[in-house]
Amino acid sequence: MTTETDSDTAPPVRSPAPADVARRIEAILLIVDEPQSLVALAAAVGAPVPAVRQAVEGLVADYDGETGGPRRGFELREVGGGWRLYVRDEHDDLIAEYVGGQAPSRLSQAALETLAVIAYKQPVTRSQVASIRAVNVDSVVRTLLARGLITELFTDPETGAINYGTTDALLVNLGINSLDELPHISPLLDDGSDGFDAEVLR
Repeated sequence: MTTETDSDTAPPVRSPAPADVARRIEAILLIVDEPQSLVALAAAVGAPVPAVRQAVEGLVADYDGETGGPRRGFELREVGGGWRLYVRDEHDDLIAEYVGGQAPSRLSQAALETLAVIAYKQPVTRSQVASIRAVNVDSVVRTLLARGLITELFTDPETGAINYGTTDALLVNLGINSLDELPHISPLLDDGSDGFDAEVLR
């Protein structure tokens, strides 16, 4: 006589429906700052990688207007082995004009500190900045990007991490011609290294 084990009777784990997978992926992509691999997206939305791949391909086609709907002003682009939402290239001038036309406001202390780290350590990733400041800098980086003070320089092909640097707009705001005119950091620190992660300095 055979007996059924728990594994024999346990109901199979069901994956989310394809439409739910696509909606979940959209929600994740709206808040991330760096490209996400299919594996990372699969873990985030609780779906198999093949289902995520199919959903991503469907979203790309949808945003490109290939499914009968309008072509969107943004696109889902694969960069550095991951996926992320980007404004389409033809709208770069529009976005620059919009951001530049916003009423200027003072940067917070957190934004100023993050900007200083990027200015002195560029090219630098978000995680490196967070390590130096010992706080999460996601929202601050988004603010600095929106203000046009920093830009995405390149994406690391191995990790997918975006490296940031400052823009000419920062030079204009500081009234200098190049980053070489920034004051040396050592006199501003107790011993020339406080506030910087020793691993980053090497």
